[in-house]
Amino acid sequence: MATSPEDTDLSDDPQPEYDFRATRGAMRGKYAARYRERLRTVRLEANVSAALSDAAEVNAALREYLNWRQERQSVNPD
Repeated sequence: MATSPEDTDLSDDPQPEYDFRATRGAMRGKYAARYRERLRTVRLEANVSAALSDAAEVNAALREYLNWRQERQSVNPD
């Protein structure tokens, strides 16, 4: 028998067949520390974020700056 969308149970509770407590070796946040080690978050000022539309542009601008700084240091070592 087909059911209409109104007949479906839309609760957020997991069904009993999805009981992950009995899963061996599973643990919450198992890879969280490893993920945090590689994650770097930087908050940009409003005027900077307005000038750069996405992460790719931010990375390109930072790489350009780092290359410029490295070239400048090799020419004028202080």
